[in-house]
Amino acid sequence: MPFHLVDHPVIRERLTRIRSVDSGTAAFRSALHDISRLLCFEVTRDLETKVVEVTTPLRKTDGHELSRPVVLVPILRAGVGMLNGFIEILGDAAVGHVGLCRNEETHLPERYYFKMPAGLAESEVILIDPMLATGGSAADAVDEMKREGATRIRFVCLIAAPEGVAAFSARHPEVPVYAAALDECLNEKAYIVPGLGDAGDRYFGT
Repeated sequence: MPFHLVDHPVIRERLTRIRSVDSGTAAFRSALHDISRLLCFEVTRDLETKVVEVTTPLRKTDGHELSRPVVLVPILRAGVGMLNGFIEILGDAAVGHVGLCRNEETHLPERYYFKMPAGLAESEVILIDPMLATGGSAADAVDEMKREGATRIRFVCLIAAPEGVAAFSARHPEVPVYAAALDECLNEKAYIVPGLGDAGDRYFGT
């Protein structure tokens, strides 16, 4: 399974802000939006394009457009925090939503919502969630999208744990994973260490 660690000095600096307990909601949101925009460039680097004719003020010339539509799929609720950064770059993208919450006793994901735009089979699907901890939620979300016909899927997160990368790759070895950081491990409560705490709570101020 291809794993891509997106290393960039601005990402490293913004990630430091996000990790800090001294960063309030506004600082957390701002830094997450910045990282999401930077991740978007790397995640979409190998998307196929096709040549189209464009008329400039001086003459006609060749230009490019994406060969397939893009569908952005945040895993609710924390994935919504990364969505705006991607939409700012991919303004024409459709948006689907997957609702998965973690059972705090079993640490397993439970589905409560699933809504996708039409044409998933013909689209480039980018699944978004800040944390790849146990890997269960992301892998389950990919299962759901595959059942809807998606074949071109990539997953992007802010922070991944080695255990989550291994578990995700075991179930979906063909789906590339992009992360801004690969942390040390999971603790006994299945939280990423050193991590940043609960991304959804910190983004939404709850």
